[in-house]
Amino acid sequence: MNFYKELELILEAENPHAKINLFYTFYAAYKSRHVEFEENYKVKEFVLPSYNSTCQVVSPQNVPKRSNLTTKEGQITLLHAIAHIEYSAIDLALDGAYRFAGLPKQYYTDWLEVAEDEIRHFLSLEKLLHELGAKYGDLVVHNALFEASQRTQTLLERMAVVPRYLEANGLDATPMILEKLEKLPKTQIIEKIIATLRIILDEETDHVKKGDVWFQRACVMENKKSDVYFDIINKYYPQGFLRAKNLNIDARKEAGFSCKELNFMAKKEVC
Repeated sequence: MNFYKELELILEAENPHAKINLFYTFYAAYKSRHVEFEENYKVKEFVLPSYNSTCQVVSPQNVPKRSNLTTKEGQITLLHAIAHIEYSAIDLALDGAYRFAGLPKQYYTDWLEVAEDEIRHFLSLEKLLHELGAKYGDLVVHNALFEASQRTQTLLERMAVVPRYLEANGLDATPMILEKLEKLPKTQIIEKIIATLRIILDEETDHVKKGDVWFQRACVMENKKSDVYFDIINKYYPQGFLRAKNLNIDARKEAGFSCKELNFMAKKEVC
């Protein structure tokens, strides 16, 4: 089994469950060492995301805003938005393994582990959507995460932007969502959403940590200082750190952020 070819097929699979089944078959072969890395494999530049035939894509401004979370409609909107993030994150993790050759095997193991986690997160959220009479693809989505993968074509930029910026932002956002949910009247579905988001938050911290490890390695490989991180983020998200509020300091420190970085982002001393 060819590592890059198989990942390419998984990345291009348009049906979510077909993609997941292909991944599980591939991942079992990878773990049993029945996968070979072909040197000089020519990777593709993907023009459209794999969910393009499942979801209607609109600009981020036109994605439904979260409404009253005590209503079924509000819960579906929340779950669908997070499910789309997790589904996009599956491809982001797989693309990270597919796109950057010649790295230690631990790098590929790390991102396949992340992909497996993201699949589990997506399936958990999809199950909750089904309980509410909805499914992934019922609501419009945006391409922000896919576009981030298109724009970051070096290991250094990918590790800075995807795990250390976009996914790290989730470490800040999820506790705020949980806080809102925990104030609502307790129902079975609200309790299930809370439990699912707590698992996601815990495991996403590890994903950001993996990104930090390989960002630091990429800095060494390119003879860059780690503060190049802020230059990279400002390049792609010029307003990114102007909105750095409610930073999850503990989770970010656990994931590898230094106090110097956190103080800079918070615009004050936080650790």
